[in-house]
Parts: sequence; structure tokens; C-alpha cells
Amino acid sequence: MIARRRRAKLALLSLALCGCASTPTINPGVPRVVPRVVIAPYGTHSECTRLAPGDRLDYQYESSAPLNFDIGYREGNAVLMPVVRGPSTSASGTYEPLLAHDYCMSWEAGPPGAILGYRVLVRAPLP
Repeated sequence: MIARRRRAKLALLSLALCGCASTPTINPGVPRVVPRVVIAPYGTHSECTRLAPGDRLDYQYESSAPLNFDIGYREGNAVLMPVVRGPSTSASGTYEPLLAHDYCMSWEAGPPGAILGYRVLVRAPLP
């Protein structure tokens, strides 16, 4: 009984730590489809993946209220955002990185919050 509780606590701790890191959650060649994410007012939702030169990140999203969207990565203490979109309820595109990094897509809601649905696909370069 004590061992089971300890395992449960360790599992919760590892989930919490994974949520804080920019651990890639998208597998190349496998579409990541998220039909519904509720974002609280002024809240954010992020999805991260490792990209290298030659990769292509296809993204598409729709939301119930305007969201700010960006794709960014960390370089030392700086956060660089090669893609930034102002408030919109839908967008799609393809991003091709010039540098290898862990990239994160982030959606930020305004005062009403939003319900977000999105599809993401990482395409590796052809051999």
C-alpha cells in the first residue's frame, strides 16, 4: 500500500516536471490532432517539438475567440520568435527552421478566453 502511494506520487511528480520543460511532444511524420483545448482568459497553451534544418512544421488552428499565435525557441536567455501572428480565430502555414532547436507553438487568449482546436505535422526532409 505504501509502495503504491509512493509510485503514484513519483508519477505525478514526473508529469509535473515534464509539463514545465519544453519536452518535444510531436513525433515526426505523425499528425498531432487536438480537437478541443479550453484556454482561460489571458491563458496560454503550448505545444513543442524538435526541429532541424530541412524539417517542415505544418500547422492549422481554429478558435472560438481571437488568439495570439507564435512559434519560438530559446537561445540562451533570449526567446526568439520567427513566427508571430496577431489576434486571429484561424490560421495555417508551414514553418521551415534554419537552426536546430526545440521549437514551441504558443496560443495566448485575450479577455474572453477561447476554445482552441489544432492540427500539427512535422515533415522530415526527404532522403
